[in-house]
Amino acid sequence: MCSRFPLIQWALPWRLSLVVVALLALVAWRPALAQSAAPVRIGVLAYLGNEAAVEEWSPVVTQLSKALPGRSVELRLLAHEGLVAAAKGRDIDFVITNPGHYVELESRVGASRILTLQTGDAPGSADQAIGTAVVTRSDDQRIQRLADLRSQRVAIVGEEGFAGFQVAWRELAAEGIEPTRDLDLRTVGLPMDRVLTAVSSGQADAGFVRACMIEAKPEWRARFRVVAPRHETGFACASSTRLYPNWPIATLRHTDPELARAVTIALLEMRREDSPIVWTVPADYQAVHDLQRELQIGSYAGLRTPTMTAIVRRYWPWIVGLFALIGLGGLYTFHVERQVDARTADLRAAARERQALEAHLQQSREQAEHLARLSVLGELSGTLAHELNQPLAAIGNYAQSLIRRADNQRLTPETVREAAGEMAGQAERAAGVLGRIRSFAKKRVAQRTHVSPDAVVRDAVALFRGMQAGAPPVDVVDELPPGTTVSMDGLQIQQVLLNLLKNGWDATRELPPERQRLSVRLSLVSGQLRIEVRDLGDPLADAQQSQLFEPFFTTKPDGMGLGLAICRTIAEAHGGRLDAAPAANPPGLVFSITLPHDVRAPLSRPAPLADSSGR
Repeated sequence: MCSRFPLIQWALPWRLSLVVVALLALVAWRPALAQSAAPVRIGVLAYLGNEAAVEEWSPVVTQLSKALPGRSVELRLLAHEGLVAAAKGRDIDFVITNPGHYVELESRVGASRILTLQTGDAPGSADQAIGTAVVTRSDDQRIQRLADLRSQRVAIVGEEGFAGFQVAWRELAAEGIEPTRDLDLRTVGLPMDRVLTAVSSGQADAGFVRACMIEAKPEWRARFRVVAPRHETGFACASSTRLYPNWPIATLRHTDPELARAVTIALLEMRREDSPIVWTVPADYQAVHDLQRELQIGSYAGLRTPTMTAIVRRYWPWIVGLFALIGLGGLYTFHVERQVDARTADLRAAARERQALEAHLQQSREQAEHLARLSVLGELSGTLAHELNQPLAAIGNYAQSLIRRADNQRLTPETVREAAGEMAGQAERAAGVLGRIRSFAKKRVAQRTHVSPDAVVRDAVALFRGMQAGAPPVDVVDELPPGTTVSMDGLQIQQVLLNLLKNGWDATRELPPERQRLSVRLSLVSGQLRIEVRDLGDPLADAQQSQLFEPFFTTKPDGMGLGLAICRTIAEAHGGRLDAAPAANPPGLVFSITLPHDVRAPLSRPAPLADSSGR
């Protein structure tokens, strides 16, 4: 090793004293290091693939195994980011990588070079050792200069490659070419011979590889040529770019200083006559810093004005996480919306079913009301025939009288006019009875309008008395202001009144004539319309009174027990009530219909009117 000191002193005299002191200091520590069983872990950038890397760096393993007996040496063959992750995870103790990657590791993981690879014996060979060869096929003469690469397909290992991209990038930038914009870059990844495969197969017009790679194999030298070669003094290979320092071996923040000293001494003892790899004192990597500063990459990426692409590249894990959260939020929102839509659909279906059920119930209610009216008509059909027989008999008598007078030659115009008038009057009377019955029996949909309660009551009384032979007197007492109207379905309220009048007549039919009289009173109570129907019948038992409005309960031998239940339903459908209570001045029972307070009445209040003309 002493024979190499003059070369070292000539190249870097200020570092010589440090190396010598380190050599002398580490001799005493070797026994202690040899006794440790922890392996020496070296991370290597495998730019030519794992097999080529093992073959290239096996002399280092052999040398360290001899110099550090009792300790194993492990090579960890990794790519760029793999080396960074291993350094952060303390999975390696040393790093052997290209100069650009090393400068980046200085700022990212605290790497510190201890030696630099020396490829030749000439002074400064370690400082001028790395370049990039822009290669194309030997039979392709289209690309002669770097400027000819514009718009061409160019194969690269990746934008993080030093000799595989960044060194060429600096030269292209000097030509005014922005690779990511002006070239059709084709990233093929490691190992670097994939670049040659892409160029050879025609997938790319040119490629960036490390200088001296073409000269390594005769078949590559024959198949490819270097574009715009530069022949540097002391550098045996063709390079398309300027040269940079060789690969360093560097320690990390967690590397044991004693182990670092021992490894440094062991690697400096490697001689060219015994090994293809020779190490020298650390080279000056200022040229690499200049390159990264110009291109604003690596540890100088912060100088570049942020672009969307740069931001995505730098913060892509966070961006991916953000979009993942947004995606999960969107999926959750979609799931919730699906659930809401499903629930809404269920609610709508339930609402439709409810509406259908309500419509069916309404139809059933109307059907029941119609049947109740028909039932009342059926019960009154006997007396109805009697009422119709009177006008029909009168019409028949007048017709026979006209015939006899005509046969006796005593028919005069005055007689004909008198008979015709009487016949017309009787026919009108019969038509009125039938019209009221037809209107009452007709099946219809409930319709509310503002009508006069007095008119509804009087029509109901007239219908009741017109259909009943020997009907009792009905007194109508109207205590409402003139012109009072209420929103109601007049026919339905008429149906209620007719049922109540008929029930009152049925309850007093067998009583003395003075107790067969019925009365109807109309009044305003607390702003609501009240219609009271009273009879003078015998009182009901308490049990019967409590069941009076229950369906199918009746005190009549031939009754169905639906009349009063339907009447209460009609009153409640109008927002009112139907109640029954014993009369305040016995005997008798009072049915009260109470309707809501939307009563329209004038401010003046005349005296009540008593009327029994409905008889």
